[in-house]
Amino acid sequence: MDICKSCPLYSENRKTNGWKTIRPDVHCTDCGCTLSAKTACLSCECPKGLWVSELTSEEYEEVRNEIEDNGK
Repeated sequence: MDICKSCPLYSENRKTNGWKTIRPDVHCTDCGCTLSAKTACLSCECPKGLWVSELTSEEYEEVRNEIEDNGK
């Protein structure tokens, strides 16, 4: 999230430059994602390449399935 906060596309940064939004959440004005969710996602990445995913989609599914299997 620190990387996003320093980006000019971060919604709060755009507001300081007179940009108006009706969205109450902090979001990326390029991809439109809610940043609290996107930065918590292990298989997501910044569309501008400022940060990359920790896991591939396949790795994420493996981890999720393993967690579900262990919870049964």
